[in-house]
Amino acid sequence: MNPAIWISIYLPMFVVLFILIPSEHRIITAKIKQKKKRGVKMSNDLIKSYIGKVCNISSGSFGPKFQKVKIIEVVDNWIKVEGKGKIDLINIDFIQNIKILDSKYQK
Repeated sequence: MNPAIWISIYLPMFVVLFILIPSEHRIITAKIKQKKKRGVKMSNDLIKSYIGKVCNISSGSFGPKFQKVKIIEVVDNWIKVEGKGKIDLINIDFIQNIKILDSKYQK
């Protein structure tokens, strides 16, 4: 057989078997790992126990930080906080850390 025929027959099979299928498998496993990495969402019941307390709320390195704010209300997926004379609403899905401050910071 002519080598050109061998290349035209077996090269596409090689590409499919050894390049496309393994790369597709890597993409699928990466998506599964990404879903696992998201973790568990914060519970509203846990935050409701801190209503009326002064705390620091952080939403990660790119989000805003709310320092010395008082939790007023928790409704559905939102927290209503008061600090520095203004009221803010914070989405619970983006909160990474809530730190309750000592009683000396209570208003």
